[in-house]
Amino acid sequence: MTITGDLLIGGQTVRGKHGKMRAVNPATGKEMEPVFVGGDSHDVDKVCSLAQTAFDAYRSTGLEDRALFLEAIAQGIIDLGDELVDRVVSESGLTRGRIEGERARTCGQLRLFASIARAGRWLNPVIDPALPERQPLPRPDLRSRKIPVGPVAVFGASNFPLAFSVAGGDTAAALAAGCPVVAKSHPSHLGTSELVGRVIQAAVAKCDLPEGVFSLLVGEGNAVGEALVRHPAIQAVAFTGSRRGGLALVAMAAARPNPIPVFAEMSSTNPVFLLPAALAERGAALAKGLVDSATLGVGQFCTKPGIVLGIDGAAFQQFAKDAVIATENAAAGTMLNAGIHNAFLKGAEELQREDAVEQIAEGKAASTGHCAAQAMLFSTTAQAVLSTQRLTEEVFGPTTLLVACKDEAEMLAVAEQLEGQLTATIHLADSDLAIAQRLLPTLERKVGRILVNGFPTGVEVSHAMVHGGPFPSTSDNRATSVGGMAIERFLRPICYQNFPVELLPDALQPENPLSLWRLVDGKLQQP
Repeated sequence: MTITGDLLIGGQTVRGKHGKMRAVNPATGKEMEPVFVGGDSHDVDKVCSLAQTAFDAYRSTGLEDRALFLEAIAQGIIDLGDELVDRVVSESGLTRGRIEGERARTCGQLRLFASIARAGRWLNPVIDPALPERQPLPRPDLRSRKIPVGPVAVFGASNFPLAFSVAGGDTAAALAAGCPVVAKSHPSHLGTSELVGRVIQAAVAKCDLPEGVFSLLVGEGNAVGEALVRHPAIQAVAFTGSRRGGLALVAMAAARPNPIPVFAEMSSTNPVFLLPAALAERGAALAKGLVDSATLGVGQFCTKPGIVLGIDGAAFQQFAKDAVIATENAAAGTMLNAGIHNAFLKGAEELQREDAVEQIAEGKAASTGHCAAQAMLFSTTAQAVLSTQRLTEEVFGPTTLLVACKDEAEMLAVAEQLEGQLTATIHLADSDLAIAQRLLPTLERKVGRILVNGFPTGVEVSHAMVHGGPFPSTSDNRATSVGGMAIERFLRPICYQNFPVELLPDALQPENPLSLWRLVDGKLQQP
C-alpha cells in the first residue's frame, strides 16, 4: 500500500493545501517520505458534514453488520504485514517486538468491540409496562435504551501509534456504539496513521457503509484539531496526551454553544506502596520488577510507576540499593520524538534542582544522542513530598522517585495528598493486610485501578478493565478508555413513552427479536 501524504475524506483521497509535514525517525533525526500536506477549516467542515450525514444510517445498521465491520478492520491491519510494522518502528523508535505486540492488542481491541456490538448488552433495554389501573395515578408504558451520541473526534496518541491511534480503542468503541469517527493523525506517526486509515476506509466500502463513517485528517499545528473540536457536528472527543493539551481541548469543548464531553487521558504518576512485610520478604525482586516496569518502552507508558513509597528502615534502604543496581544496568532507549525527549530532560533537571531530592542512579549511556534517554532514579522523604506538591507530578520518561516515609501515618498522608491517578499498586504480604485495609479507602477515591503484588504497566483489554481515574489522570473519572466499558462514553439514554409497537426499536419490541437480556418491571429477564 502506497503512503501518499493525503487526507482521507470519507471515501475519497484528497491532497491538502495547508502546511507541509514529514514524519521524523526519532532514532536518527532524519525526515521520512512522503511529504504530507495538512488540511484546513474547509476540510474539517467537509469531513464533519459527511459524518453527520452518515450518522443516522450508520447507527441503524444491524449489530452483526457492525461487528463484521470491526472485524474487517482488524483483518485489514493484519494483512498489511511487515509494511505496517516497519513504518511504525521507523516513526516511533520503538522495537519491532513492541510494535508486533501492540498490533496484536489493537486487533484484539477491535475484535472485543465486535463481540460487544454483536451481543448488544450495551443497549441496556429497560421496560416498565403500563399500569392503567394503578392508583392514585396510572403509569404509562415506559421503555428506554442507549443510543450513540453522534460523530466523535479521535486524536491519535504519541506513545501508542496503533493501540491509541487511528484504529485504537477510542475508534473501536465509538464505531461499536454506532458513532462515525473523524480521526486526526499524531504528527509523529503520519505514515502509520495513513496506512491504518486506508484500512478503515476500505472496510467502510467493503461493508457498504456510508462514506462519512470514517475520515482521517492531518494538520500543521493546532488549527485543524481546534476546528474539529469546535465543529457543531462533533458530539464527543477522545484524546490521550499531555495535561496541557487535554485541558485545552476540554476548555474549547466547554465553550461551544452546545458543550460536549472530552474524554482526555492526561497525567499520572501511578504510585507504588511497598508495605513492610513484603519489603522484608522480597525486596530484591521488587526492586528489579520496579525498574523493569519504569523503563519499559523508555518509560513512555501512561501507567509507568513514577513514585514509590515505603517505610524507612533497613528493608527499604536495601530495596533502594537493589533499585540502584537495576537502574544502572538499564539500557538507554530512543524516545518517541524530540518534543517528548526535551520535556523528559526538563522534568529530570527540575527534580535534580530540588534540595530535598537526590539522584541516586543513572542507567547506561546511550550509543546515540538523538532522542535517547537514560533511566534515572531519585530519592526523597515523605516530608519533602508533603511540603512540595510538584514532586508528585508526572515526568514522562524513565524516571522514578523513591519516597522514604518515617511511619505508616506519613505514608497515608502522602496517599491522601496525591492527585488523581490511573493506577495505584500495593505490594503486601499476609501480615501487611491491616495496613493495606487502612490504605485502601484513600486509594479508591484517588485512582481508577488498584493492583496488588504486580506492576501497572501492561493494561489488559477486557470487559472489567478500568483505564481512567480522577483528575488529572483523566478529564472524566466516570469513564474508561480501555476495555468493554469504554463504549459507554459514546452512548446516551433515551426513553419512549406510550409508543405503538410499530415505532419501537428492535431492542424494546415485545417479542425481543435481538434476544437481549432486559430489565422488565424491575426484574432481569433473559432471552
